[in-house]
Parts: sequence; structure tokens; C-alpha cells
Amino acid sequence: MTKHPRLVIRVGGDSLSFSTLVPATEQQVAFEPYTVRSGMSMAANLREAFKTGNTRERAGQRAMVLVDSPVLMVPIEEYSESEQEVQYRHTITGHANDVVLAQVIPALNAVAVFSINKDLKLVVDDHFSDAKYGHVCTSVWAALHRRSFNGARQKLYGYFHDKKLEIVAFQKNRFKFCNSYSTTRVQDAVYFLLSVWKMLNMDQNKDELHIVGNIPEKETMLEELRKFLHNVYAINPTADLNRAPITQIKGFPYDLITHFVRSIH
Repeated sequence: MTKHPRLVIRVGGDSLSFSTLVPATEQQVAFEPYTVRSGMSMAANLREAFKTGNTRERAGQRAMVLVDSPVLMVPIEEYSESEQEVQYRHTITGHANDVVLAQVIPALNAVAVFSINKDLKLVVDDHFSDAKYGHVCTSVWAALHRRSFNGARQKLYGYFHDKKLEIVAFQKNRFKFCNSYSTTRVQDAVYFLLSVWKMLNMDQNKDELHIVGNIPEKETMLEELRKFLHNVYAINPTADLNRAPITQIKGFPYDLITHFVRSIH
């Protein structure tokens, strides 16, 4: 019996979407954003969403839930499953009603420890006999890590999504820096990026800054950054992936592009 493609449920702070591989179509992925009702919990929204929608009907019993929650990055050699919950709750507050989960990132010798709302996880587990969980940025970290080997210059990356900015840098097969900042303002984002640049002692004339995602006021952002740094680039997924049809899906975030693109090619 042929397995259904795994349904990808992306859970942002105030957003929800469903995606699945549909190889017979031009774009090869069906993407279905769901309009979240602000007066309801995300668990209640998900329960409502399951009542309608073509993408979800095609899903069968297999799901991958990508969660946008605060992450604790642990070097793989220091990771202990029995200690992950204590470490997470000591480091990150405000998630007392969450289940703490972990996802190994072998290429970066790290484990991403993150959380999901308990009620939300119950809704998923009620609907799927085979549900996996991961952090929404895992495929982005992997994609940017692969890019970091292009050329000899050091690189700093900024990924904009869900009203926040993820900043990462790599040193061979390790994270050199990984942190998240809540912002939708150009001035704040520029400040955070330049502060990390300075902290990592990067060279403003030789090293590179790359930004990607839902960049607020992109041209203004680039203009401001170029006042201080010589090599600033905005990653264009369409050009980067040779105009792959998946990059033409309206509203499709970069993290989902990077999640699906390796399954398509």
C-alpha cells in the first residue's frame, strides 16, 4: 500500500498552515494557510481547521508538526534526554504548559530543544497515529549551514519570520552563534545584526551578511546595513533555486521551502 505523503503542519505564534507533497502538480506542494481566530487558543484553532480543507483530507495518519517556539541549542556531546526539560525550563520561562521536545541536528552536532503547547500536541496526537515534531527553523539552519561553505569569507545570516529575526553563524560543523529576536522594525533588526557582527569580531570589509525571509522594508534594510558593512546580500529563493516552482507559491515561508525542496529534488 502506498503511504500518504506526510502532512506538514506549521504552527507560528499567530499563524497556522498545512502543506503536503503533491508530485503530480506543477508546484509539487499543496499549501493551505488557515486563518487563525484571535479569541481562540491555537489548539482550538487546529481542532477547527481539521474539520475542513483538501490538504488535510489527503493526509492520512502521518504528520510532521513544525513549531515556532523558543529553542535551546545543546551541543550533541552535552545533551541528555533526562535533563532536557530541566535545562529548558531553567533557560526559557513562560512555557509552563508546554511539552518539552528535542530534535537532533546531526550536520551541526547539536540538539534543538523546544516546546509545544500541551493541548495543541493532544489535538495532533488525537488525529494522527504517526506524528513527528520539529522546530520550524531546522531546515533553514541546515540550508544556511550548507551555504556557509561557499567561499572563504565568514558569513552571518539573518532569517526573518513570524515577527522575529533569527541570527546564526557557523564554524565548520558547529553553530558559532544562534539566537532569536522579536522585531518588525528595520532599526531594531539592523541594531541586532550589527551587534552580533561586532560580538563575533567579523570584518566589515571582507566578511558577508546574508538576510532572507519576510524582510521588513527590504530595500531600506539593505540600505541601512550597507552604511556599515561592505558585503550585504538578500537571498532570493527563486533565483537561488533556479526558479523552482515551489518558490512561486504565494505566502510560502522560506522555512517550508527549505523543508520541502530536498524531497522534490
